[in-house]
Amino acid sequence: MSQTLEESLFQRKQVGFLLSPDKSLAEMLQKMWSPEVLEFIVFDKGGKAIEHMFNEPPDLLVVDNRLTDISGREVANLVKSENVYRQLPVVMCVDPVDVETPWNWNKVEVDDFLVRPFNPSEVRDRINLTLCRAMRALDANPLSKLPGNTSIIQKIQQLIDGGDDFALAYCDLDYFKSYNDKYGFSRGDEILMMSARLIVNTIRSYQGVQSFVGHVGGDDFVFILPPDLVEDACQRIIKAFDDIVPHFYDPVDRKAGNITSIDREGNTKVFPLMAISLAVVVNTNKRITHYGEVSSIAMGLKKKAKEDPKSSYVIDQRKA
Repeated sequence: MSQTLEESLFQRKQVGFLLSPDKSLAEMLQKMWSPEVLEFIVFDKGGKAIEHMFNEPPDLLVVDNRLTDISGREVANLVKSENVYRQLPVVMCVDPVDVETPWNWNKVEVDDFLVRPFNPSEVRDRINLTLCRAMRALDANPLSKLPGNTSIIQKIQQLIDGGDDFALAYCDLDYFKSYNDKYGFSRGDEILMMSARLIVNTIRSYQGVQSFVGHVGGDDFVFILPPDLVEDACQRIIKAFDDIVPHFYDPVDRKAGNITSIDREGNTKVFPLMAISLAVVVNTNKRITHYGEVSSIAMGLKKKAKEDPKSSYVIDQRKA
């Protein structure tokens, strides 16, 4: 059975709370999506919903400014004042009279608003967009701001489902932990930011092709390019990384070409300067059918790449 648009957007069932005395609004929202995709639970009073919300937080909050016991803006600000729920997307429903004068949106913490009379198509798309925006923001790596695991998996599966040929490279920084242990997290973050910029700028230079860069977490990154460009990209990334990374070490360590730090067993050990290993999975002729296969193949390739203490790349040569 083919997926609906919303099923492909959301990946899992979403639950929304509607806080409104407007029965026609409730009926419209409940009919707009299948309950298996986005189910709306309706509260005609704000107070009842707030108590329920903090016990079982929804994925989306739609608040009507027509609430009689508490104003819509009060509900929004109450939710956003709780650190745990700040990421919860809030959409405000208002009447034309409500927006005749400008609102100070710094003081009304909503993510979008809808004005009566409602256009069902606009309501559907703006709520879909609000949910997608929230998922992207939550998924983004907090340091590099690059797409995280969920977006990476979705992108890979999207390419597989579309039957596209692509090459996916996993990039792993070698000896990063020893650097972090010696120089501290702040300087370690500088390495991660440098690596993110280097990979992004390299991939961006291939114009007019389908590409993607993501941050799995820690010192692991991925990028996607057409198969015929990926080897050139690996070579350029390695050269740039090897040219730049020595300058992140103190002069004494840079001159020595190594550092003394602690290994994973707690032993003092000498480590080389950081290197970068790239494991490239190539999917042509629809050889791969699920993103899990990509991850499995990459794990074996990463081990092989890491056998070389210097920066290196390994490209999967298996055919369909």
